[in-house]
Amino acid sequence: METMIKELKEALRFVLSVEFWRMGVFWTVSLLASYLQLYINRLFSCKAQSYPRCHPPISPSLRPVCVVTGATSGLGAAAAHALSREGFYVVLVGRSSHSLSKAMTDIKTQNEDARVKAFQVDLSSFQSILEFKGSLQQWLLDCKMHSSVQLLINNAGILATSSRFTPEGYDQMLGTNYIGAFCLTKFLLPLLKRSPVPSRIVNVTSFTHRNVFDVQVDKESVSGTRFLRSEQYPFVRIYEYSKLYLLLFSYELHQQLGLTDKSCHVSVTAADPGVVKTNIMREVPSCLSHLAFEVLKLLGLLQSPENGVSSILDAALAPPEASGVYFFGGKGRTLNSSALSHNIKLAKELWTTSYNLFLEASLASKETSSFMSDNLS
Repeated sequence: METMIKELKEALRFVLSVEFWRMGVFWTVSLLASYLQLYINRLFSCKAQSYPRCHPPISPSLRPVCVVTGATSGLGAAAAHALSREGFYVVLVGRSSHSLSKAMTDIKTQNEDARVKAFQVDLSSFQSILEFKGSLQQWLLDCKMHSSVQLLINNAGILATSSRFTPEGYDQMLGTNYIGAFCLTKFLLPLLKRSPVPSRIVNVTSFTHRNVFDVQVDKESVSGTRFLRSEQYPFVRIYEYSKLYLLLFSYELHQQLGLTDKSCHVSVTAADPGVVKTNIMREVPSCLSHLAFEVLKLLGLLQSPENGVSSILDAALAPPEASGVYFFGGKGRTLNSSALSHNIKLAKELWTTSYNLFLEASLASKETSSFMSDNLS
């Protein structure tokens, strides 16, 4: 009884917060706006392009390698299952060793021919990502596989309702959802460029980015330290910012890869799965998240991970020429993301800030390694 009263009090406190109404109203409106855009495109035969899925090139000398973050549940697990059936050697990246083992078993149970490898990585920790890079390269070498990666899916994401720090002192939600994806991409880009066949980066974003009409991209904002001083943690806005940052990053990286190396065959796409019933809402009071899912189900907007993953698979398996595009709604369909996400000046400023954070973390990591080495010797 006490537990029930405590849960009801927590739910009531949540309902009375600005964050709840921002989620309930603004997120619903932005989701409906995305589907409306799909409908208008179809009704008036607009030029919004859709792409077919292509099977990955498989040969005796090359089995394509796909790295999926947040691969132990929800969309990440669904993507890993589907891509293993496409013939990829799937590298699962997750925080829990137990969940990784279970995910590997599930995939092999459904597909005996699946090739799967798991690495325990904390995407909010720069040091953990750095260690993963080394472990991945060593694994490729030990297995006598081509030292390259063909597909990277930055899917890991959290919705944290309370303020938490990463080992570097950043906001954990921004650290996991955006900074971790940026750092991992920077580390794996040489392996993607080394691929003998076209390779791709897929950043999983969200329709919630449409609710951001103005955003700062200075160090305090991108690292989230600015929000840690807030009286009430604005977790809904931070989640929206993280998804907008991913889009700005996707479009800027697309531009950079095209400009710096005309022969570069690394493409970058963004995927928005819509509303999917996953455990991302686990920190929201359970009675409210359950109610929200039921309402969305009645409206026909709620998808299972197996259905919701379609836009991620579209983005991953589209032809090599598909780059700098935003997939939404399945069936290979693309949409225009928000006007702010296409702000070139903002994207360049975000890149500079993110790269500086990357360099700072790299330097701190080297200093820590040097200190430990000196003390052990």
